[in-house]
Amino acid sequence: MPAGPRSRERSMLDCLDIARYFIVRAYEDGREADLTNMKVQKLLYYAQSLHLALYDEPLFENDIQAWRYGPVCPPAYRFYSDFEAHQLPIPDPAELATIPAPQQQLLDEVWDYFGLHHAYVLSSMTHLEFPWKKARRGLPDRASSTEPIALEDMHLLGEQKLLEIERDHPAYHFLVVNALRGAFNPAQPQPVI
Repeated sequence: MPAGPRSRERSMLDCLDIARYFIVRAYEDGREADLTNMKVQKLLYYAQSLHLALYDEPLFENDIQAWRYGPVCPPAYRFYSDFEAHQLPIPDPAELATIPAPQQQLLDEVWDYFGLHHAYVLSSMTHLEFPWKKARRGLPDRASSTEPIALEDMHLLGEQKLLEIERDHPAYHFLVVNALRGAFNPAQPQPVI
């Protein structure tokens, strides 16, 4: 994940530019058939959450709402609504805005970690997480809602997801074991990483 100083000088990106970025990544990876509007919505949600956790500011300014099937960014949803559950078309490269390198790195991490899952799996995941559940508190399961999911809640979820991503990294177990060995046996030389 990108790290570094938190900056407020950067202007926010457009949610459609981020959606297009994910679509391009899907085509690059040969997984375009799996990328539906529903999946794009969940990727936008996780990208926003992780960005909030890393930089203390939103990646894009549009609200993400607690819809029946999970978090949705309405402008991106409407833009791709004609495709329903079908594959989304590849964007024209001229439509892609320049996304700063730290945000590209974040979006790549979101794609690598969450993009492997089917849209329905991602939707199910969001239904188990507190930001969506909290925004829908008191609503019947099948009820429509345009209630925005609080940025503070997405920030907290982003922190949880960063820890989850870190724990799932192949090197995590090795590093933790070696750190614990060093803590309990300080005379033993530690590997240089």
